[in-house]
Parts: sequence; C-alpha cells; structure tokens
Amino acid sequence: MLECLIAGTTHREGLAAYEPRLQIGQALTLQREPDSAYDDWAVRVLTADTPPFWLGYLPEGRNETIARLLDAGFHLSARLTHKAWEDDWLHLEIEVLLNQ
Repeated sequence: MLECLIAGTTHREGLAAYEPRLQIGQALTLQREPDSAYDDWAVRVLTADTPPFWLGYLPEGRNETIARLLDAGFHLSARLTHKAWEDDWLHLEIEVLLNQ
C-alpha cells in the first residue's frame, strides 16, 4: 500500500542502542495517534515486540490514507525493508501492508 521512510527517528530516545535488533523483513505495527498536536493524520510505527519499541511516524503528507484506513478498522501492518546509518541519522524504510 505504501513504501516510505520512517519520520522522526532522530527524536526517538534509545533508538541507536536498539538498532542492532532491527532486522530487514521484521514485522512492525502501526498505531493511530488521533490527538497529535502536530499532524491530524499521525500514525506511529512500532516494533511488534513485547513491549513494542516506538521507531517514529509515517511521514506527514503520506499518512492520511493509512490513518483513515486504521480509523475505519482495517488491519494494517508494516515491515522493515531497509536500514542504514547516514552520519548520526538512522534511515529506516518500510512497506505498509493490508492484512487479510
């Protein structure tokens, strides 16, 4: 449904230490944040671990359709497709999937 970067990774405390646990193909979860003060369509991206680790957000401007589907009760998930350090920024790419 969507391929994109995870936004806001530079603001996630502990992500640098958590990064070695992130694996390409790893299942991720999406969580709507309807009361965000910054983005009406905010969608958090988290690991599927227990407890989950919050990685960042779907990018603003690319998240409205996904947010609306989540609000309507559709079961969506994501998976990690790429990770790389670019200086001190962790570049994470995902794909969003519609679950059957």
